[in-house]
Amino acid sequence: MNKRKKDGKCIIIGAGDLTVSRIEYDPGKDYLIAVDGGILYCQILSVEPDLLLGDFDSVNEEWARAVEEIEKQAPEKVLRLFPEKDDTDLYAALKKGLQEGYRDFRLYGATGGRLEHTLANIQSLLFLKRQGASGYIMDGSGMILVLENETVSFRKEMEGYLSVFSLGKEARGVTLKGLKYPLDGYTMTHDYPIGVSNEFIGEQASVTVEDGQLVLIVNWVVDD
Repeated sequence: MNKRKKDGKCIIIGAGDLTVSRIEYDPGKDYLIAVDGGILYCQILSVEPDLLLGDFDSVNEEWARAVEEIEKQAPEKVLRLFPEKDDTDLYAALKKGLQEGYRDFRLYGATGGRLEHTLANIQSLLFLKRQGASGYIMDGSGMILVLENETVSFRKEMEGYLSVFSLGKEARGVTLKGLKYPLDGYTMTHDYPIGVSNEFIGEQASVTVEDGQLVLIVNWVVDD
């Protein structure tokens, strides 16, 4: 049974490409899970994970010994998984965060590397959605989120690009407002990428899907 809902965020640091130099993390409220090789990134980001989770098949010998040492001194900080399993390490981390009562998730190091892992992580966002939680795959220049039968809005100050894809066979009632290329009640399918590379135009924008699931990939303009 899940614990009570918590106000902080569950931050997941995976072993994909690290595209940020810092993260927003409040040790007093947030719960940080390093997934497998994500432990290396914690050192780079100068954060200490609350939990190390994974089968640790993507860490080198030095870090494998470090995990073993932590496991001896503080066994509650390590959750070791078997390599042969149905859940990916990151999916297991999401389950753990839900069990701890968190409903707001930020995923770092969840893209890049092997494409199948990126696709699995995007599917995992829909899993979170269906658990009554929200999840975002964070990138240095954007983010990825999933919609299901809902609307999401963006401030008029947003600059950059927004791509929208159907996650299932089709998504009905797709409406895009306040963007360079609008849609109204469109049926979007997974075999025609009509939603790629839309643009923010200085207006409050919104994306609606009435029946189905969408993947939104936001790439914003970053000032030098």
